[in-house]
Order: sequence, then structure tokens, then C-alpha cells
Amino acid sequence: MAEAAAGSVIGFVGLGNIGKPMALRLAAAEALDVHVYDVAPGPLAELEAAGAKVAGSVADLAAAVDVLCVMVRDDDQVRAVLDEALTTARGGLVVVVHSTVAPGTPGELADLAARSGVRLLDAPVSGGPMGAADGTLAILVGGEDEAFAAARPALEAMGTKVVHTGPVGSGTRFKLARNLMHFVSFTAATEAQRLAEAAGLDLKALGDVVRHTDAITGGPGAIMHRETAASIAPDDFWHGVFSHVAALGEKDLGFAVALADELGVDVPLARLAEQRLRKGLGL
Repeated sequence: MAEAAAGSVIGFVGLGNIGKPMALRLAAAEALDVHVYDVAPGPLAELEAAGAKVAGSVADLAAAVDVLCVMVRDDDQVRAVLDEALTTARGGLVVVVHSTVAPGTPGELADLAARSGVRLLDAPVSGGPMGAADGTLAILVGGEDEAFAAARPALEAMGTKVVHTGPVGSGTRFKLARNLMHFVSFTAATEAQRLAEAAGLDLKALGDVVRHTDAITGGPGAIMHRETAASIAPDDFWHGVFSHVAALGEKDLGFAVALADELGVDVPLARLAEQRLRKGLGL
């Protein structure tokens, strides 16, 4: 491995389903000197074989690095990692919390870290294990400009879309908004599957069609081009576009709900969408 430049000694805690492939991407980056820690020996051995240095504890890790990435399970584990890291951290350390936590947690942790001269970024990721493995994650980063600049080489080794979303906490809020759509869409997909099954259709074929057409149209993100969710003025370009979307949507939702009624399938999200689509689009 090439000699690391100042600010490029990176620590990583939490080598789970997404954390391990993220850390492997860091270990593969020639300009980064990577140190790792986890409670499980198997992932540590894999990272060591990939060129990373294994630390004996979070405290040892924090004392050795410039940027400490944290990808553990929940708020309590993040707090535990930070508490231990602050016992040995040098002033100027940047802690990057990749775990998805409660909206208020990043601000609380940033205040705690600042008492020790440590800067904190909240940087949850989107893209799952697949994106982590091939380095194409979206990483949503909240925090100060200087801390973001220090962490950026590591972030860009793990993701192809690194977005500085604003102050501490904004990365988490960004991720929660994104995942709201993700899981509501999953719930809508379960309604569609029940309707399709009741109609005697092939559910796997339906899934193939959904993935195929979403890749072409952009899926739910296709409507997300405006800078505001406010109502649209009649002379605005988007008024015509979304009026067309609403007309098609109301027609097709109406037909789908009628089919569900005929087949005795409960589709509450579809009924709600039928009522709220037009207003939600800003019309």
C-alpha cells in the first residue's frame, strides 16, 4: 500500500452485512491507510487479508486514525462506540456515523464529540449490500464543511453519489425521507401482488416487469424534479406535466381498485392514492 497522506488514515467499526463491503472498498483504495475493528473475528480476518490493519479495540482505533467510520446496528451501539472513541481520540478526529439513527441523535452526538475536539458527521447510506460491494452507494452527509472535506476521500471510495445535505442531522433526515418512500412503495407492492395473485397472474413475471420499467422511467423518483412541494401555478411547466400524470394515475387506480373490489382484495393504499394523488402532485 502506498504511504498515506495526512488525513487519509481511516478507521472503520462495524463489519456487518453492509459495513464489511464498505470497509473492503476502503481497503482497496491505494491512497488510504485503513484500520478496522469489530467484535466478530471472521470479518476482521477478511479485512486483514485485504490489507487493512486490525485494531484491538475501538479506543485503539480512534487513537490511530484521522477519520472514524461507524456502521453499527442502532443508536445505542453508535453511542457506545463514540463513548469509547472519545477516551483516546485526538483533537480534530472526524467521526462519520453511517448507521441510520433517530432524527435527534446526530445533533446530540455532535455536541458530545465537540467537548473533546472531535467533529461528527451523520452519513447514512442508500444502496444496500449490493451498492456497498461495488462501491456505488449514495452517501448522505450532514455536518460542517471542513469535516466533510476531511472525510470525502473515504466517502468517495465507498460511494458514487456523495451528497453534502447540510448541517449535522440533515443526512439522517434525508435518509428517512428516502426510506419513507422506499418502504411505502414496498407496502404498495404487496397490494399489487395480492391483486395479481387473485387475478391468476405470475407474480415473478410482474416483478420482472416492475424492475424493467422502473429502470426506464425512474420509478417514484420520476416525479421528483421540483424544488418545492407547494401547489403549482397554472402557468408553470410542471402543471401540464403533472396534470397528465394525475389523469393517467386516477384512471388506472380507478380500474385497479374496481378489479380489487371484484376479486375481494383489500387495497387501502391504492384507495388512499386515488384520493390524494392529484393534491400530492401540487394540483
